[in-house]
Amino acid sequence: MNLEELRALLDYHYWARDRVLEATEKLTPDQLTRDLGSSFRSVRDTLAHTYAAEWAWCSRWNGQSPTALPPADTFPDVPTLRAKWTELEGNVRAVLDRMGAQGLERVIEYTMINGDARRSVFWHMLQHVVNHASYHRGQVTTMLRQLGAPPPQGMDLITFYRTMRG
Repeated sequence: MNLEELRALLDYHYWARDRVLEATEKLTPDQLTRDLGSSFRSVRDTLAHTYAAEWAWCSRWNGQSPTALPPADTFPDVPTLRAKWTELEGNVRAVLDRMGAQGLERVIEYTMINGDARRSVFWHMLQHVVNHASYHRGQVTTMLRQLGAPPPQGMDLITFYRTMRG
């Protein structure tokens, strides 16, 4: 994967994030935090987990290995989550810019939250962040349907490419 492809993948990731956040902003506080029995209890908890995982990876790319993720209740509502995630987006894009084409194959050593030592190729890690978020966006879409709320606009990668071509 080259730098241009990774930038396009990040553009897709944040485009899809914005679509899911737009859909979830319409939920009541009760709907946002209602336990729906998913892998993360609620829509808010699933979105907070997705954000927190991306934050942990970005921290690792910057030489820090977090020992815990921010708790879901750090984000009382979608606007708070959106603001933090937009800030994180700037940090992720800055890492990719700093790495440049020459840094994509760089192997980064880090420690997982559970204390396990790992090492991974940077572009594999970045691709994982996008894939991980896609998985959880699908869960949020199902949760929205369970709540009787409209799902997000289409978030498939091909939809992104079609949308960007205009």
